[in-house]
Amino acid sequence: MAHIKLKNEELPGIVGLLNYRPETAKPLLDLAETLLRGPSELNSGEREIIAASVSWWNQCHFCHTSHAAAAAAHLNSGLNLIDDIKAGLPNTPVSEKLRALLHIAHQVQKGGENVSEADVAAAREKGAVDSEIHDTVLIAAAFCMFNRYVDGLGTWAPEPNEAYKEMGERMAFVGYGKY
Repeated sequence: MAHIKLKNEELPGIVGLLNYRPETAKPLLDLAETLLRGPSELNSGEREIIAASVSWWNQCHFCHTSHAAAAAAHLNSGLNLIDDIKAGLPNTPVSEKLRALLHIAHQVQKGGENVSEADVAAAREKGAVDSEIHDTVLIAAAFCMFNRYVDGLGTWAPEPNEAYKEMGERMAFVGYGKY
């Protein structure tokens, strides 16, 4: 049960919160759409992995699992990706560039000032360009906000990974324009 009375208590995670305040939902959804599906040097699957990883580090089950399911849909990799992200992607072939960008995202998750020149140089050494570094930092920062929104209001979330399959596919292929 959320900390506040929502319009529809059956809607999980951020979905119930977006339904509660449509006027704040629109800019949040527009931000998610831009960050995760808009133009970028990073593909949408990579951006969803960044969002899911940050959410995992923030211990936000709903956001981690839904965005990992969206990454799985983009990458056609199956729901095992959800647990593989939790483990640091040992079984998922990702580029060294993405691993370096995930390190930057983790630094942002701990606190923006934790990102060092050495972290950025290491990402560049692995092939990251400025726009990818920018997008990584912004995705990580935005997901810290989204995670705190979801968990700060005590929303509920389904436990099993399978409960997120349809949601992940909708996020990946329809987008974030409307929940």
